[in-house]
Order: sequence, then structure tokens, then C-alpha cells
Amino acid sequence: MLTNFLILFFSAFLAGLLAYFTPSWEEKNFKLVLVFAGSYLFSITVLHILPELFANPNHAYYMGLYVLLGFLLQQVLEFMSSGIEHGHIHHHQGSSIKNSVWTLMIGLFLHAFLEGTLLSQQPNLSGHQHGSETLLMGIVIHKAPAAFALVTVLLLSLNKKMVFFLLVVFALASPAGMLTSNLLYQNAIIDQGVIQVLFGLVAGGFLHISTTIFFESSPHHKFQLNKLLISVLAAGLAILSEYVI
Repeated sequence: MLTNFLILFFSAFLAGLLAYFTPSWEEKNFKLVLVFAGSYLFSITVLHILPELFANPNHAYYMGLYVLLGFLLQQVLEFMSSGIEHGHIHHHQGSSIKNSVWTLMIGLFLHAFLEGTLLSQQPNLSGHQHGSETLLMGIVIHKAPAAFALVTVLLLSLNKKMVFFLLVVFALASPAGMLTSNLLYQNAIIDQGVIQVLFGLVAGGFLHISTTIFFESSPHHKFQLNKLLISVLAAGLAILSEYVI
């Protein structure tokens, strides 16, 4: 648990620091990172999370509803966060966000907090005793560019001390979700059914984020070989981590 906590925290924190100390960077390279992250996130959702959720016959009937609600919830959170969790940076260039910074942070924090719940009781869902590393890698690959985008946007309007503080808050969100859900479960405040619902909501959020990344990476529907190859590479990595490693 401690190892996962540190990995979740520092993956976001260090990615944010990179943006904090990088005065200039290539947006096209960042978009390729997002494509990789989106493809891996979509792949582990389809290959790992959804089969786990529907494998339990006691919860499978309503699981589709929870996934759908998670998809819609993520759309609400995206309105709050302005899409930073899937790399929206250019929409904010040259604009001020002082009036919406707390709304933005609440949306991002809730999203990251829910993600962290995936790592609390995941192996207990259906007797599947491997795969936590796959989920951890997926969250890390997703959170790192989100942290980079967050710092880049915040620096447009806030001083560096405040940006640093908000980065720490964001980096703590997923670890807090993991520890909170684990603590509530161990103290019998929530049961396996609640965990299933949380995971369904997160799966729906992952589907929303990953598909949005795909659509936005090619807004004019032009074929781009480099993005296709990166998507295939990310999907291949997810397949290897799920079925081979």
C-alpha cells in the first residue's frame, strides 16, 4: 500500500514539476503522450476492469448502469475541470482562470480520488489475483500528463507558490482515494457491493477520457501514422501486462 501511495504521488508530482520548470515545450509531442496514455487507459479498461466487474454474477446485471453513470459523471467533472484530465492546454492559452481555479481543482480532485479506489480492494473482485500493477501503471500514465497540463494552465494566472501547493493537492488525490476506500472497507463501513459500484463509475470515467483523447487527437479525421503506431504500442503493452507478464 505504501509503495502504491508513493508511486501515485510522485508520478503526478514530478510530472507537474517538469511543467513548472519547463519554459517551453512542443505541443505536438505532448499530444503524442496523450495518445499513448489514452490508448493504454482504454485498453486496460476493456481488457481488465470491465471483465472483472461483469465476472461477478451478483452485480453484473446493474454493472452496465454504473459504467454509464460513471461516463456521465466524468462529463460533469470535465465541465468543472475544463478537460485538463485529458490534456486540454491550448484552450486556456492566453486566458485567465482565477475565477474558476477552485472549480477546476474540485473536478480534478474528485476524478483522481475515484481513480485511487481502484487500487484498494481490486484483487478481491472475482478471485483475479493479478493485475493491480496493470491498473497502477494505467493510472500513472494517465495522471502524469494531467499533472503537466494542470501546472501549465495554472501558471497562466497564479503565482508559482500557489501552483506548487495545488500540484501537491492534486498529487495526493489518488493516494487519498486508495487509502480512504481501503480504510472504509476494512472497518466495514462500505462493503463489496459499494466497491463494485465505485469501480463501475471509474470504468465509465476511463472510457469517457480515453475516447475523448482519441477524438481530439484527430479533429479533422485525418490519418496519422505516428498516432496509430503509438496507439498500437500502448494497446500491445496493455495486452502484455494483462495476459503475459
